[in-house]
Amino acid sequence: MLFRTANLSQLGEFDEIIDVRTPAEFAEDHIPGAINCPVLSDEERITVGTLYKQVSPFEARKVGAALVAKNIARHLQTSFRNHSKSWHPLIYCWRGGQRSGAMSIVLAQVGWSAHKLEGGYKTYRRDVLEKLEELPQRLNLRVICGATGSGKSRLLTALANTGHQVLDLEMLAQHRGSVLGRLPEQAQPSQKWFGSVLLQTLQKFDATRPVYVEAESNKIGSITLPAGLVAAMHAGECLLLETPLEVRVAGLLEDYHHYLVNPETLIAHLQALHRFHGSQQLEHWNSLIRAGDFATLVAELLTLHYDPSYFRATSKHYTNLDKARRIPLTNLSPDMLREIAKGL
Repeated sequence: MLFRTANLSQLGEFDEIIDVRTPAEFAEDHIPGAINCPVLSDEERITVGTLYKQVSPFEARKVGAALVAKNIARHLQTSFRNHSKSWHPLIYCWRGGQRSGAMSIVLAQVGWSAHKLEGGYKTYRRDVLEKLEELPQRLNLRVICGATGSGKSRLLTALANTGHQVLDLEMLAQHRGSVLGRLPEQAQPSQKWFGSVLLQTLQKFDATRPVYVEAESNKIGSITLPAGLVAAMHAGECLLLETPLEVRVAGLLEDYHHYLVNPETLIAHLQALHRFHGSQQLEHWNSLIRAGDFATLVAELLTLHYDPSYFRATSKHYTNLDKARRIPLTNLSPDMLREIAKGL
């Protein structure tokens, strides 16, 4: 064999990790830090797959080999052209089969010390799922609880800025975690890429120090949190923020300003609450939006919808909530949050 194989424990030993899967496969998820040098484009992979099913495996391999050779040649002339003989790459595809094998053979023939990842991306993905179930149980999670708008996310930022370990799940999921939580012009990551980035974040934490995290349900927008992490959060020590309603309303008007300048989008997104509150209540809220009375709208959404559902869920799942350290917040200024963070 011209090339050698490597396993996941050796990822840090290579100069570069090369994912030879299609751009679409790479976009959905990949080993963090890898670069994409596909040996088949998305369209070419479909063409070869169709030939395999409708004509024969032999015809598919013949066409596929020509396409792979063409694409590897292009990478040699572009992405790899300036690498010295000491370059030490690791190559992987879906299962560590033909695509990564073809690239590895050519790179080894050139004279580079090319290795292929045993089991490919499939083995990596299995390892991520296993570690996401086990690793959170080792961490000392401290869960920041409090009603919607009480300043949980802002306190997380203050904690991070004062040197504490912070797991910001909403930042990783690119969503604020409620019906209105989607971020403007920002798509959420794929479930698989979220898992990869989450694991990378968890592995950086010092297990002997607390890790602060905001109380969440098991879903943040379209992202589902790993069951092991959710269980560890539910069992964690709790901090409870107590923030007056008027302070919460003012903070939410700042955080969700993008809805104030696009009221029709707000009306459309609020339709998700129809099954909880019915047409009459929704029409009342729509009238407040059209009148520009956003402060009243937010106050009513908090008292009628968010607060009851939030405290129902946290009381049910967070077993240490009744023993939580209570933190009164009279305002959400950076100075106050910084002092609270320092005190923790």
